[in-house]
Amino acid sequence: MPALQMAGLRQIIAGLCYVVFFLFKGIAFPKGKEWIAILVLSFLNFVLSNGLSTWGVKYISAGLGSIMGAIFPLWLVVIGLFSSAGKIPVKAIIGLLLGFGGVCIIFYEHLDDFSNPAFQTGIILSVIATWTWAFGTLYTKQQAANFNPYFSLGLQMLISGVALTIFTNLINTPNIKAISVFDIPWQSWAAIGYLVIFGSVMAFVAYLYALQNLPTEQASIYAYVNPIVAVLLGWLILNEHLTIYIGFGGAVALLGVFLVNRAFKTVPAVEQPEAEGI
Repeated sequence: MPALQMAGLRQIIAGLCYVVFFLFKGIAFPKGKEWIAILVLSFLNFVLSNGLSTWGVKYISAGLGSIMGAIFPLWLVVIGLFSSAGKIPVKAIIGLLLGFGGVCIIFYEHLDDFSNPAFQTGIILSVIATWTWAFGTLYTKQQAANFNPYFSLGLQMLISGVALTIFTNLINTPNIKAISVFDIPWQSWAAIGYLVIFGSVMAFVAYLYALQNLPTEQASIYAYVNPIVAVLLGWLILNEHLTIYIGFGGAVALLGVFLVNRAFKTVPAVEQPEAEGI
């Protein structure tokens, strides 16, 4: 089934799970201008970031897509270089250089693949997804006090899922146009169910629990574990190639992300630039 349709169905089902839960808990719907932030984040975090990253792995390996997704904190530093009045820590600049250096190592063995339009499409979609996630992260930081972030998460998923579903039903391009839900094979429904239960519900619940019960530094370890798991499972289950370039380049890129995170966690609050929410 088309990737964007799958993303839309996943988000609708997961969003409904969150919304029903919070309505049962008696949480009121947002009012007035609170909806502006929710709509913006729906577009940035789910329509674009989740939608495009899901679409991207149609053309590139799951491991490569995961590593691409993990470098989004580096874009926060880039944004901070142009928009922040504060001083960017030296450790963050080193991390930025290491991160992009690691990506260059990974792509060294894929130089020939860049002549393949499908591979180009996958990389472009994945990069745009990291940009929108970075902007969504900064926007969340600015607007977090204006709405319930947890209830908002479900609303963002639901709104995005409906938007993607409408879009895929209106577009007549073979790679995007939705198929009938009756034509979706059980394997795809099983994949959607897995993504809803483990990727959207349990993962967020576990992460929120970790944030409440562990130091932020420990809770953020997931950002470095995800690409490793994706690369190994892609190799074991999908027979994706595990090469020295992916292994070493991925390690260098993740070291860069680690240095960026550490840099902003050790900067006093009064000096932190806009990227402090990494």
